[in-house]
Amino acid sequence: MSKDNDGDWWFCLKHMKVEHGAGCPNKDRMGPYQSQSEASNALATARERNEAWRKQDATFDGDD
Repeated sequence: MSKDNDGDWWFCLKHMKVEHGAGCPNKDRMGPYQSQSEASNALATARERNEAWRKQDATFDGDD
């Protein structure tokens, strides 16, 4: 199995970089992710999810 696909990947918000395994404290990280690629896209994924939730909330609240 390649290192890219062995899980336990994180995105460090303090250093703005991907980490594998033990690294910065979890309070400073997003994850875990299954691959380095997923971790490297953590901010984009969060942005997309936040936008989807914002739209869902607006629709629920009748603000659409």
